[in-house]
Amino acid sequence: MNIFWRDALRHMLQVLAFCCVVAVLTTAIWPRDGYLVQLGQSAAIGLTTWAVIEFGRLLVHPKHCYTSHDGDHGWPRGWRGVALAGVGIACGFFIGDAIGNRLFTPDTVRSDQDNYLGLIITIVAGAVATFYFYTRGKAAALEAGKAAAERDASEARLMLLQSQLEPHMLFNTLANLRALIGVDPAAAQRMLDRLNGYLRSTLEASRSTQHPLAAEFARLADYLELMAIRMGPRLQVALELPPELADLPVPPLILQPLVENAIQHGLEPQVAGGRITVSAARQGDALQLTVADTGAGFDPAQARPNRFGMAQVTERMRSAYGDRGGVDVQSAPGQGTAVRLTLPLEESAT
Repeated sequence: MNIFWRDALRHMLQVLAFCCVVAVLTTAIWPRDGYLVQLGQSAAIGLTTWAVIEFGRLLVHPKHCYTSHDGDHGWPRGWRGVALAGVGIACGFFIGDAIGNRLFTPDTVRSDQDNYLGLIITIVAGAVATFYFYTRGKAAALEAGKAAAERDASEARLMLLQSQLEPHMLFNTLANLRALIGVDPAAAQRMLDRLNGYLRSTLEASRSTQHPLAAEFARLADYLELMAIRMGPRLQVALELPPELADLPVPPLILQPLVENAIQHGLEPQVAGGRITVSAARQGDALQLTVADTGAGFDPAQARPNRFGMAQVTERMRSAYGDRGGVDVQSAPGQGTAVRLTLPLEESAT
């Protein structure tokens, strides 16, 4: 109901502005009454026409008064819309004009020519105003449809990229499991049990386009527990999530490929392993997510730009946030790597 009354009030104010313009014309035709009298007369006709059409929509097409359907933005389709406009203009001339005469020109006697000219002005002004509101509503509905289509396309792209990440993670885990079977069957069994629980817990959450940041960190904790079975004390982990940021929505699995890269390319090449720190912080109007490791590091100028994890994360950030998001990589040989994702809070909060 709020949508209808908000739109009705906006339409009424626009009709009053239109009446001010019409009054300029009628004052030029009948200067004896003055502009204020002509404005009152015009407002009586215009508001009567507006009221009949605006509230007539409730009777003709009630559902379309609250939401946009089929691109008509609350305007009855076909002959119903034309008939409603005709009834509104007729009521404006016969009822609104009578109200205006009673209130503003009770002693004025009009000639047939004046009445005929007033009818023409009412029809033309009513038709112009009706067409204006119809085209504005149509344009707004088309714009809303375009935005919805773009949003659906973006979500579909995110789902596609996410579906590529999930098997990549699974294949890496299975490769680790295969390597562990030959050297430590008991650890391999524990890893398989962890993998089973991890897949169960993430299957439902990973089919959405967003989930709470706390859920993202929980999935990372599950995955890192899997990796800890294989790497043992060589893998040290720190997950830093401030409580006030836990409920912010983020794309699922946005951090996991970065953690996988940190393990595969940063820590595993080192005999001593290393430490991975995943943190979240608020910086002004942005949410910053950082995955840092103390691993082997690399020269960013010589790194493969299409390396799977980074390429997917960069593409997902672009699909979800456009130019408002950012990916920053800092690394040097022997000094570890830090990847920072910047997510706009106004997007993360939706």
